Amino acid sequence: MKKLSTTLLIIGLALSAYAQKNITMCHGSATEQFSQFASNKDFRSEHETPVPYIHKSAFGKEITFKAADGTDAYGYELKASGETDLCLFVFHEWWGLNEHVKNEAEKLYGDLGNVHVIALDLYDKKLATTPDEAGKIMQSIDQERARYIIKGAISYVGDDVDIATIGWCFGGGWSLQAAIMMGDQADACVIYYGMPEQDVEKLKKLDCDVLGIFGSQDKWIGPDVVKKFAENMEKADKDLKYKIFDADHAFANPSNPKYDSEATKIAYDMTIDFLKKELE
Repeated sequence: MKKLSTTLLIIGLALSAYAQKNITMCHGSATEQFSQFASNKDFRSEHETPVPYIHKSAFGKEITFKAADGTDAYGYELKASGETDLCLFVFHEWWGLNEHVKNEAEKLYGDLGNVHVIALDLYDKKLATTPDEAGKIMQSIDQERARYIIKGAISYVGDDVDIATIGWCFGGGWSLQAAIMMGDQADACVIYYGMPEQDVEKLKKLDCDVLGIFGSQDKWIGPDVVKKFAENMEKADKDLKYKIFDADHAFANPSNPKYDSEATKIAYDMTIDFLKKELE
């Protein structure tokens, strides 16, 4: 009887944990749901401290612009070499707009050609150097404030500009949210292992194609999440191209010990081909 009681207690605790996880995941926006991952020590432990790096650029510069609420917002800008009505918004990982993201923005800038590139700072100049710091900042993000920053960036580049978006992890989810917010001004969206939007009605507001890059070993945005996203995009009658690599979460970050150089190259080539085609 004692053994049976112990077994039932274990089963009960497991079901309670499972239910709590699903309750948490079913409430709040997609970006809020992703931010909740930061409370999980396993999620934090999978993001090891980035290697030190200082980005030097002859083109990029820090910028300040007005968010939609009238306050200052920040970013890193690489101006197109000639006249263009094409722009790319880059969304950082949970570390913030650090040197690695600036380097990635410049790489995209060089490979896309005459496209204006802006890496947006959704952390208001806060930077994390440890997983615990990143978790605290990501959980503290004001969703409305982030949207004000995105709206301000749209106003900064002008309403006659076609905008593509790209982001990783925390920024992957915001890349998709920004594309939804833009309506017909959105030209393309790339989401790297970020939380997809689950509301079909919101996805119906998308006015651009989406490229998704995911990892089969990702315990957070895994194949089941991707499959559901694909089903929801189909219900919304939207075009989603995606690939699930045999890799872990954040596999495309060179500062991550789980960095997969081969998968990253393939994913990056797919990204450039996709963006060039959509930004024609």
